[in-house]
Amino acid sequence: MTTAESSAVKAAMDGHDSVGTEAYRAMDRMREALTAQMTGGMSPASLALALFDWSIHLAFAPGKRMELVNKAGRKAARLTAYLAAASTHPDTPRCIEPLPGDSRFSAEGWTKQPYAAFAQAFLLNQQWWHNVTHEVPGVTPHHEEVISFAARQLLDMLSPSNNAFLNPEVIQRTIEKGGANFLEGYQNWLEDVRRLATGQPPVGSDDFLPGRNVAVTPGKVVYRNHLIELIQYAPTTEAVFAEPVLIVPAWIMKYYILDLSPQNSLIRHLVEEGHTVFCISWRNPTAADRDLTMDDYRRMGVMAALDAVSAIVPEAKIHATGYCLGGTLLTIAATAMARRKDDRLATLTLLAAQTDFTEPGELALFIDHSQMHFLGSMMWNRGYLSADQMAGAFQLLRSNDLVWSRLVHDYLLGERTPMIDLMAWNADSTRMPYRMHAEYLQRLYLDNELAAGRFMVEGRPTAIQNIRVPMFVVGTERDHVAPWRSVYKIHQLTDTDVTFVLTTGGHNAGIVSEPGHPGRHFRIALKRTADPCLGPDEWAHAAEQKDGSWWNEWTQWLASHSTPVRVAPPGIGAAGNGLPAIADAPGTYVLQR
Repeated sequence: MTTAESSAVKAAMDGHDSVGTEAYRAMDRMREALTAQMTGGMSPASLALALFDWSIHLAFAPGKRMELVNKAGRKAARLTAYLAAASTHPDTPRCIEPLPGDSRFSAEGWTKQPYAAFAQAFLLNQQWWHNVTHEVPGVTPHHEEVISFAARQLLDMLSPSNNAFLNPEVIQRTIEKGGANFLEGYQNWLEDVRRLATGQPPVGSDDFLPGRNVAVTPGKVVYRNHLIELIQYAPTTEAVFAEPVLIVPAWIMKYYILDLSPQNSLIRHLVEEGHTVFCISWRNPTAADRDLTMDDYRRMGVMAALDAVSAIVPEAKIHATGYCLGGTLLTIAATAMARRKDDRLATLTLLAAQTDFTEPGELALFIDHSQMHFLGSMMWNRGYLSADQMAGAFQLLRSNDLVWSRLVHDYLLGERTPMIDLMAWNADSTRMPYRMHAEYLQRLYLDNELAAGRFMVEGRPTAIQNIRVPMFVVGTERDHVAPWRSVYKIHQLTDTDVTFVLTTGGHNAGIVSEPGHPGRHFRIALKRTADPCLGPDEWAHAAEQKDGSWWNEWTQWLASHSTPVRVAPPGIGAAGNGLPAIADAPGTYVLQR
């Protein structure tokens, strides 16, 4: 046999082995995808590893176990003393208060016996289980958080507020309505099950439809490719700032979080302040889009939009703005532009967007190598991560607010939770392509490539330090998706001026913070390149606090970084450059299901 023949045989055998290996791996992925349907997307191996790590370290920690026994005895004594005092003095102060944000026991009925005793016993038990799942010597921090999260889910389920026989609000409502509340709750449950089975949105969402009463700021779609529609909004002022604003929203949800009802639309606010505004509307991908990558989202999303804006408003620099994942992607694009000396950006604004993922918040509970492999198999089978799976993960992070309290209200009290525009938008989520989402989780959450300067774009590493334009960065106080201390890390990654804002609210409500919204305030401070960098808590203590909405502060900042003399508004689209107006806003992609 000649050398060429030997090589051909070897290549054929290698090819056969490769096909066989892929077949074996496909079997594993299919098994995991089927398992995911029964576990809600949670990896049993990941949970088992966390449970084993915690339990074996607790078993070999006699000091920790003695401490827990001591704490249990002390909590039992506190409860006994409270019950004894409350038996003769009904106004006895509670022996333990709920955690901040826990409103399950805020109704007046929970101050009366025996319901107050039920609540106090539960809260003491919840506190004890926090001690059980934390500070066990030797447990991996990630496993500790997973076990603590699992314990919280179980406790939230067993809360007396969820029990019709222990909840004073439910008992009082049952007496008042003669039990009709349970019939109404059952009808609500049947309606929800029917809608879930048929893929319909929640009750009340039909009152908030894009183009009818949300996402109604006038404009035109001026560019479309397979991944995005670009909307240009019609001016409302006679003159506008020369530099347009381009908004890159997260592709995990529909763009109109920034264009809700007219009174709380950030896009409308910008237009009324004299800005020419463009916004990306992402396509809702299907299984056919499974091989779209993060770089496709950068090229066909951010860069294509920048090219279109430059064609419509030539020779003008652009105020680029990114929200959530869109902000992370925009940062990646900006680092690549800086490396190529592409100077089209005037400023960079990041709204609740992370660039360093070493402390990504509670979402990290669902992200480790075991969970990533499991999630990858689930997406491999479908070609995408479905919206219901993402929504389920977010709801679990705040299960007592988003799951159990709603079940009590809708099914035990028999009342529908009123639908508002923000809730309707939250139910209008999108899918994410298999390959892109797998890359996003692996490269950013697990490997933290962007902050480390190892994120490759066009075969070369990118570095956030290369960005030289001024930055305006917003974090929100109660953000469970992008914790503000994580967002704040941009200070350590840049060599440019950073104006940082910390505002009240959560990941969505903190951004949708229109002027006139009651109870809003924010902290703000500018860090110049040469200034020393403060830690997040030190910054929060030193930063100036202001009442009201941060929107006005941002528009003033944009104005200060724009050309002083305003100009006539540009035309809608650029037909001469092949960018005619295609359709009225909000376009077609936002309507995809």
